[in-house]
Amino acid sequence: MKILVTGGAGFIGSAVVRLAVSRGHEVVNLDALTYAACLENVASVAGSNLYSFEQANIRDRARLDEIFSLHRPDVVMHLAAESHVDRSIDGPGDFILTNINGTYNMLEAARAYWIGAGKPAGFRFHHISTDEVFGSLGAEGQFTEDTSYDPRSPYSASKAASDHLVRAWHETYGLPVVLTNCSNNYGPFHFPEKLVPVVILNALAGKPLPIYGDGSNVRDWLYVEDHADALLVVVEKGKLGRSYNIGGENERSNLQLVRTLCGILDVKQPKAAGSYADQITYVTDRPGHDARYAIDPSRIRDELGWRPSVTVEQGLEKTVQWYLDNEAWWKPLQARAGVGVRLGVKA
Repeated sequence: MKILVTGGAGFIGSAVVRLAVSRGHEVVNLDALTYAACLENVASVAGSNLYSFEQANIRDRARLDEIFSLHRPDVVMHLAAESHVDRSIDGPGDFILTNINGTYNMLEAARAYWIGAGKPAGFRFHHISTDEVFGSLGAEGQFTEDTSYDPRSPYSASKAASDHLVRAWHETYGLPVVLTNCSNNYGPFHFPEKLVPVVILNALAGKPLPIYGDGSNVRDWLYVEDHADALLVVVEKGKLGRSYNIGGENERSNLQLVRTLCGILDVKQPKAAGSYADQITYVTDRPGHDARYAIDPSRIRDELGWRPSVTVEQGLEKTVQWYLDNEAWWKPLQARAGVGVRLGVKA
């Protein structure tokens, strides 16, 4: 396939780009190169004749039309989005413009291209979203593809809106779409403002390891390379108009996760005295912090035969080792504006 990946210089998008190229697909990476994007994420495939890059913003419809006309993709995998909940609390405007308006632009550009190409049967528009659109769970239960939407933050509300747009373009215009909603990702090339890289890098620097509230918030953790594999399975085999929940089958509280990371670091790079867990610090919870997310992955497992390949402990060990080995990647990113600063406090 020739795949147009939006947001392909970001965390999840770059994992998709690397994997797709390694499997022999042609990939066009469309990215605006905003603060969390980094072309070093795709340096390993940048020299391939299967890879090309277009710097463009999904807010720019005319530019999208140019890219569709030039590259003529078989498949669109739409990952470009503003994605940090804390940033959405402090500055929701960009989340509306990119996640909602930008997705509208992508749908219209894809629809125009699809119609102009004679509505090829193999064309797919794959919209990649989040489990956060479903809101918060109690101690029991899991999100299914039929769970009602109940977003609680500007970020999740903007992603919920984009999901609804994609479904509407399928039902109204017949655009061939598939959708996925994933649990929390972690792994190599994770921009150093999210929980896992913050904990790793703060631990190594001797800084506090901040945990919101009492650390009891639970997430289902998905290794990013497993997620990329699942996304390619869905775009190749998923039923049109259908959504698939992608989970890691690895529920952990934030406190459990941080303690696991500290234990891995204690082994891989011991401190002179004590444990990295001694640096754990509890901070005021962010507004609207959902208590628990958990995904029921039955549909993707039963229909498409996909399951995650690693446990969270195995994935975290790989992730810690990657950060220990790749200071040249993360060190410059820490200097970017806002990285390492507490966000999401302007309720």
